[in-house]
Amino acid sequence: MPRFAANLSMMYTEHPFLERFKAAAEDGFAAVEFLFPYEFEPQAIADALAANCLEQVLFNTVPGDMQSGERGLAAVPGRSADFLAGVDRAIAYARELGTRRLHAMAGVMPATGGRSGAESADAIDSSARRRWRDTYVANLGEAARRCADAGITLLIEPINTRDIPGYFLNTQADAHAIVADVGAANLKVQMDLYHCQIVEGDLASRIRQYLPGVGHMQIAGVPHRHEPDLGEVNYPFLFSLLDELGYEGWIGCEYRPRGPTSAGLGWLAPWR
Repeated sequence: MPRFAANLSMMYTEHPFLERFKAAAEDGFAAVEFLFPYEFEPQAIADALAANCLEQVLFNTVPGDMQSGERGLAAVPGRSADFLAGVDRAIAYARELGTRRLHAMAGVMPATGGRSGAESADAIDSSARRRWRDTYVANLGEAARRCADAGITLLIEPINTRDIPGYFLNTQADAHAIVADVGAANLKVQMDLYHCQIVEGDLASRIRQYLPGVGHMQIAGVPHRHEPDLGEVNYPFLFSLLDELGYEGWIGCEYRPRGPTSAGLGWLAPWR
C-alpha cells in the first residue's frame, strides 16, 4: 500500500505554515515534507511535528538566492563553499526534525548563445555543461559524505525546464549516471512523476528501470500540477505498479490543490 506525505509548501496554503501540520494530520497524513524550513526555528517545526504525531520525511538544502533566480547550487561552478555551507545548515535542521532525506537542487545554467571566435554556441554550451557536471559530481560526493555521517540520504531530482527554465538536471538517465559516478551509497534519485512525465513520459517503464536507485517519489497531476486525479497520468495504475515492485518509501504529494486542500483529497480515499 503506498504511503503518502503531504507537501506543506504546496498543500494547505490556506493556513499559516505552522498550522498546516495539524491540518494534514486531521486529514489522515502520517508524514509531511516541505521545500525549505529556514525562515522558522527548527524547534518550532519540531513542536508542530510532535504535537501532530507526524514524520518529517524530506526537505531541500539551502537553494541559494531565490530572489535572484538561483534554484540550487550543487552544480554551479564557483559556489561550492556556499553549497556545502547550505548542506551543513540543512543537516543541522534535519537532526532536530528527525529527517532522513535531503534534496540538493542542482541549479540553473545561464543562457548561452552567439559565437566566441571559431567556437560555436553548441561547443560553448557543451564545455559549460561538462564543467557544471564535474562540479556537481565533486560537490555531491562531499555532501553525501557529510550526510552519511548524520545518517541521512542525499537526493538529486530531475526537474522539467518548463517549470524551471535552464535547470541543469532533467532526465532519469542523467540523474542515475551522476549517482553512479559519485559512487556514494547514500546518494539516490528523487523521482517526481510529474517532472518525469513532462520531460520523458513512458512512466511505467522508467519506474521499472530505475526504481532500485530511487530514494523518494513525488506526484502531481499533469499538465497543471493539481491533484493526481485528473490529467494524462493514470496514477492508480502506477501506485499498483509500485506495490508490485515492492516500493516501501514515501510518496510526496507535491501538487497545488485546485481549491481547499481537504476538499480535493477524494483521490486518496482508496489508498488510506
